Amino acid sequence: MLRLRELQQDFAAAVLDGAQNGFERHIQAAGLSGVRRLQIYRNNTLLNLTASLRATYPVICRLVGDSFFDYAAAQYIAAYPSRSGDLEEFGGDFARFLESFAPAADLVYLPDVARLEWIYHQIFYAAAHPPLDLTALAQVPAEQQGDLQFQLHPAARLLESAYPILRIWQANQADYAGDAAVDLKAGGIRLLALRRDNFEIEFQPLPVGEFSLLSALEQGCTFAIACEQAMTAQPDVDLSACFSRHVLQGAIASFH
Repeated sequence: MLRLRELQQDFAAAVLDGAQNGFERHIQAAGLSGVRRLQIYRNNTLLNLTASLRATYPVICRLVGDSFFDYAAAQYIAAYPSRSGDLEEFGGDFARFLESFAPAADLVYLPDVARLEWIYHQIFYAAAHPPLDLTALAQVPAEQQGDLQFQLHPAARLLESAYPILRIWQANQADYAGDAAVDLKAGGIRLLALRRDNFEIEFQPLPVGEFSLLSALEQGCTFAIACEQAMTAQPDVDLSACFSRHVLQGAIASFH
């Protein structure tokens, strides 16, 4: 007799991978054969996981069409099976999958659009966090301020792309009524995505210096090093103004 863990692993393999491991012999027929019962589980699992991907990546689905998306979803589900009981955590590797998905090779912008949609999904469900403690920050001696490390709000993310992915995303919203044409040669973009108090997600294009500052802070650099990297990327960046703006709008939430 199989142990419970082995039974669960074999069942998951039979359902998720379609493995022909003989698991049906452990199923009591009771009107339907074990093979048929497993097929029902496979179909329902595929439908539920595909529906989860559709909910997370509506723009990708709109760009490639329903049939193509369903085919890609089936391949993704087989290659990246869910590791969590929470469907909201499923789909995080979809952009990576699309990078090597041969049928989508000509759609070079598609992985970055998927990254934007995953960021949207992440920050929508991210934890709340109190604003930066300005009183505590003001008490840090001037000679120690360069050693501070600042953290972005849990509902804030940065994304850089060589393609106009924000324009692609905007033009493929269900309620968009403007010109849907997108010029892929228009150039790339650097974005801050931030959830507001009303749970609206805002995408802010950033100049290179400002993006470099926030990226360095996100990576754990000290404030002094982050400022150096920002000034290297954009010598005329107004560090005081852009740092203050992101503190006031809540993108920077804590420090140590």
